[in-house]
Amino acid sequence: MSEPASPPMGRLDAVDVGSKKLTVQTEFFSRPTWRIETKIYLGGALKKVYTEDLAATPEPELQRRVDSFHQEKMDEIVSGLRRLSQ
Repeated sequence: MSEPASPPMGRLDAVDVGSKKLTVQTEFFSRPTWRIETKIYLGGALKKVYTEDLAATPEPELQRRVDSFHQEKMDEIVSGLRRLSQ
């Protein structure tokens, strides 16, 4: 699979969770196949990596998929943190 003509931009969000910083970073990779990875860091330590294959995604949809995947993971984490705090 070749490099897209206009590669999508990644996303980065950080929020304070108690005394630690929670960072959610989503990146697009074109090799060996198109995919996105979302990495979750807490206090600077990598905690989890989510990956999604985008080989079948049309090029015009790549940025929208990166954005929605990132937002889905942010929503999951926030929901989980709310449940823990109750």
